[in-house]
Amino acid sequence: MADEQELAEIQRQHWQDTYTAHPGMYGEEPSVPAVHAAGAFRAAGARDVLELGAGHGRDALYFAREGFTVRATDFSPTGLEQLRDASQAQGVSGRVTTAVHDVRDPLLLPDASVDAVFAHMLLCMALSTKEIHTAVAEIRRVVRPGGTFVYTVRHTGDAHYGAGTAHGDDIWEHGGFAVHFFDRALVDSLADGWTLNEVHAFEEGDLPRRLWRVTQTLPR
Repeated sequence: MADEQELAEIQRQHWQDTYTAHPGMYGEEPSVPAVHAAGAFRAAGARDVLELGAGHGRDALYFAREGFTVRATDFSPTGLEQLRDASQAQGVSGRVTTAVHDVRDPLLLPDASVDAVFAHMLLCMALSTKEIHTAVAEIRRVVRPGGTFVYTVRHTGDAHYGAGTAHGDDIWEHGGFAVHFFDRALVDSLADGWTLNEVHAFEEGDLPRRLWRVTQTLPR
């Protein structure tokens, strides 16, 4: 069993290799959660969006096409390079900035500087429960009062939960990808200090993966 740092480095390299071998692997269409998030952000009056774990940028580019200013981060420079190239091709590069960032590290943003945050399947990567709480605390720090946070995670009802290689702390590795599967108690604990608006169950992909889409807002 790899320790936390070793597992993190293995996963970083795995994603680098995956994006290199399969450019634009998720296609150009936005994810269903991103379409939901754009509506929620617009309803809340958001103008700028921070996307964590943006990958090659299908959702970040969608937010930009919808008129938001987007800060896109990922720990894969390869994915972000593909995102920047696509933003030029789509004519939205003026609304998109990118930064290599590991969600385990503090965000290089001022307090209360972001209207909205989106993270599709980032928090359920190979992160310990402590690292997940620290990441959400950082998100809370940078979100303005009244701001919205939409995230998705695979949960313990997923077919891959309990399958593959166990790394402890509800982290299971299958096919080279390590996933932290969420139970509802973890979702509720991450909403401490927020207003938890919705926990929506949905499925994605061929397995299918079973996920929750969580929407929460920071009180004014």
